Amino acid sequence: MKKKIINVDEQKKIVSKNLNNLLSKYGKTVSDVSRDLGIPDATVRSWFNGSKYPRIDKVQLLADYFHVTRSGITEKSNHSIERVTKTVQIPVIGDIACGDPITAEENIQSYREEISDRVPAGEIFYLKCKGNSMEPTIPDGSFVLIKSQPEVENGEIAAVLVDDDSEATLKRVRHQGSLVMLMPDNTSEYEPIILTKNNPGRIIGKAVRISIDL
Repeated sequence: MKKKIINVDEQKKIVSKNLNNLLSKYGKTVSDVSRDLGIPDATVRSWFNGSKYPRIDKVQLLADYFHVTRSGITEKSNHSIERVTKTVQIPVIGDIACGDPITAEENIQSYREEISDRVPAGEIFYLKCKGNSMEPTIPDGSFVLIKSQPEVENGEIAAVLVDDDSEATLKRVRHQGSLVMLMPDNTSEYEPIILTKNNPGRIIGKAVRISIDL
C-alpha cells in the first residue's frame, strides 16, 4: 500500500495540533516555551498557529522540552493526549510570625492549586504582592511564586525579610561592593532600601513567576 503523501500545509497543521495538545497537557503558554527555549516569541507562535514549520533542530528541542519523540511533534496521532490532572497545593504566606519557619501553619493564609509539572523542586510558597513598588514587572495584588533559597544572583527578584524578620518585601537585589541594595522596579515613586547592621535583611527565596487572578 502506498504511503499517503502529506503536503507542507498539512504538515504544518499536524505540528500545530500536536504542539497545542502538549501545551494544554503541561499547562504551559506559548510565552513559557519561548522563554524556556530562548527562541523569539514570534517564531514560536508561528509553529503553534501553523503558519511555519520548525527546522529539524527546533523539532528536537521541542521534543526534548515536552518529553516526547520527534514523531510526537511531527506525525499525526490517532490518540488524544491525556490532560495532566496531578496538582499540588502551594501555601500563600500572610503575616510572618517572628522566629517561625516561613511556611509554619500560623503564617499560611490560604492555598493555591498548581499543576505539579509546572512547579520547581524544593520548598515553594506564594506571597501576595502589596503595593506598586515592583510595577510593571509585578502588579499590585498578584501572587508571586517563591522558591526558598538564601541567595540570588545579582539583579534577580527576591523575597527578603526585613523589620526584624516580620515583613517580607519583594525587591530586585543589587550588590555594589560591600553594599546590598533592594531595588524597586518603580524607581519614579520608590527609593532603594540599603541593608546595613542597623537595617538588616535576609533573603528567603527567589521569585520564580507571578500569577494573577482576573
